[in-house]
Amino acid sequence: MHIRQIIGALEDFAPLALQDSYDNAGLQIGLTKDAETSGVLLCLDVTEEVIDEAIERGCNMIVSHHPLLFSPLKSISGKNYIERCVIKAIKNDITIYAAHTNLDSAKNGVNYKIAEKLGLKDIEWLAPKEGADAGEGIIGKLNTPMQKNDFLAAVKEIFGVDALRFNEWNGKQVGRVAVCGGAGSFLIPAAISKGCDAFITGEIGYHRFFGHESEILLLELGHYESEKFTIEILRSIITNIDNNIPVYITSKKTNPINYL
Repeated sequence: MHIRQIIGALEDFAPLALQDSYDNAGLQIGLTKDAETSGVLLCLDVTEEVIDEAIERGCNMIVSHHPLLFSPLKSISGKNYIERCVIKAIKNDITIYAAHTNLDSAKNGVNYKIAEKLGLKDIEWLAPKEGADAGEGIIGKLNTPMQKNDFLAAVKEIFGVDALRFNEWNGKQVGRVAVCGGAGSFLIPAAISKGCDAFITGEIGYHRFFGHESEILLLELGHYESEKFTIEILRSIITNIDNNIPVYITSKKTNPINYL
């Protein structure tokens, strides 16, 4: 299986045209025309440790959710981890590919996976993108409405959250839920306007928690925690085209945030 065929499958599922204007999803490092795939390592973030693991496992491709390269590099001298990753990947003939906001916005992408883990049904886009069956965030319903504290406890357990942040909310039962992986606080107004009881995302920010006591329950999981199941999507896309390709999920901790 050629690396370009894996890239083709990833982009059929989550076309690069769906990515946000600021993003840099797609092929980051590597020449793919004729390269055969020796193995694929999946991660949320590319670090030096992840590249070392790819080398140890004999993988010549890394597929991440977050792009290693966001801004243009003016030099590649190894002065920071991004430059060191570029050097190490090129020296070891490792292709690096990122599926980011295009995978967030794709049908059955990141937010669908969050909804699946929560057991939501009757899925619809929170903020649809024009001209495509795609969007930012989704809305779904719980099979049975839950009391607020029971819902909070369930979310904490499902996502393995060490510290779940939430606001004061006057409501008692949660039935209609909006979700957005990563930094989704910009969608709070949309979730309120569409009558959602709760909105779950990775990052909200201190000041955005204010003033919604009578409107919506806000839950902040942590950026990494909200997207941790994205790797399952990437694995499924690749194994569906060839289940003989060695595909690994990184064993390295890439969440830069620690909890005490």
